[in-house]
Parts: sequence; structure tokens; C-alpha cells
Amino acid sequence: MKLHRTQGGVVLEHDGGWVRLGESWDVLINHDDLVVHLRHAARIGWRADRVDGASLAPIESQEVWAAGVTYLRSRAARTQEARETGGATFYDRVYQAERPELFFKAAPWRVKGPGEPVRIRRDARWSVPEPELALVVNARAAVVGYTIGNDMSSRDIEGENPLYLPQAKIYDGSCALGPAMLVREAPLPKPTPVSLSIARAGKVVFAGATTLEKLMRTEDVLVQYLYRETSFPYGCVLLTGTGVIPPDEFSLLVGDEVTIEIPPIGALVNRVA
Repeated sequence: MKLHRTQGGVVLEHDGGWVRLGESWDVLINHDDLVVHLRHAARIGWRADRVDGASLAPIESQEVWAAGVTYLRSRAARTQEARETGGATFYDRVYQAERPELFFKAAPWRVKGPGEPVRIRRDARWSVPEPELALVVNARAAVVGYTIGNDMSSRDIEGENPLYLPQAKIYDGSCALGPAMLVREAPLPKPTPVSLSIARAGKVVFAGATTLEKLMRTEDVLVQYLYRETSFPYGCVLLTGTGVIPPDEFSLLVGDEVTIEIPPIGALVNRVA
């Protein structure tokens, strides 16, 4: 099952059919048993013509948080970019530590949806997209769905000093989610691929992929640490980290098209503005 948030309301995609739902996104993701509720809605709901209106980011009042250094590739990249400033060992230590790195990424009004433009900071020289599996978590710390996240990052700013992480990660247009939320009763299989493709002037200039089996921390551990001393009355979205990073000589340019795909969620496509 997939939930699509659209300009015409929330639409459920299930068994080849489409059902328009009457509840808000905030209410839906916080149902006591979302799977049961959606199965019931699929039987009695009003039929819709596929997605009713343009697709929006699958988020309403939820904050977006992110986990860092959860893949070996991410640890290597962060260590390299911070080597000259003496911060390299921080990333190696957090990769091995029991406590994960967790940081605030975006308020809901800063999040872009499918087809909307993402941005690179104008004061950055080295910017990349980070393709990530995103967990949709309800107010009771239960994972209720999955979507795709693009964690736009300014690597030179973070590499200059680890204390600059918020400036490297949090700015207008720095986060995209979509195209929908996949609802399932079990976590995605570990062999599930996560792929990134970047096109420039119609030509692919970078492509890479990883799998969820290379994610070293479980979703339960990440959520448990995030919710330890922090409440989320409407739930939240938690990005789980990236295992695909373009080479050091690569940086995004305005006009680039970023495509992130995670089957069976779909593909999130955004152009850099």
C-alpha cells in the first residue's frame, strides 16, 4: 500500500486501485493500526482517478531529522573532508559508537516534494545530494511507513569545521521527500537497493547504488535514540543516512536533475535551482 499526499487530499494506492481518503496526513499516520485502517478504507472508500492533483511531499506537521555516518561509505567521505581541520576522528568514533549521530534537518515548510526544486547554498563550493531511506514515525515512536529522502549537503562547509554541520545541512530547499509513503507491516528487505543518478544537460554525470544491508544501524535503534528525550506530537520523518556519495571532484550545479530510487517506494526526482 502507498499513501500519496496531493493537492486534492490524501490518496491510497492499493492492489491496483486508488481510493480518496478524507483524513488529514497528520491524523492518518497516527492511527493506532494504520495497516488495518487503510485496508478498511480500501474496501469502503471513494474511488479516485490515480493521484488526485499534483503530488506533494509526504509530510504535514512532522519535523525531519537525520542520522549520520550509518554507512561505511559515509564514514570514509566525512573522514576525508574533515581531515585537514582535525575533525576526521569524530566520524570514525561515531560510526563505532553505540549512540548514533542524530541531527535536525528540516521544518515541514522547508521540505520539497516530487518535481519541486532543491537548492545548493550560494556560499558553498562543494554540494552533493545524499540519497536516503526515510522512516515515517508516528507520535508513539512506531515506524508506520517509508519514503525517499534527499539530504542536500554542503560538504565544504561541514568539512571546514564539524560545528558548522547545521549550516551545511539546514537551509531553504535542502530537503526533498517523496514520491509517496510505502505502508508495510515489516521493514524493507536488506537487499533493497538505493540508487542515485545525476543528469546534467540530459547526460548522466554520476550514478551509484548501495543496499540497505550496508546500513549498520537498525531502524529501531535510530528511532529509540531519537525519541529518548524528545517528543513528536505529530510524529516525524527520520532519514537513515547515505551510502552513495559522488567522488570528491564532483559538485552539483544549478540545472542538474537528481533521481533517487528505492523499489518498491518509487523514484524521487528534483532539479537543482
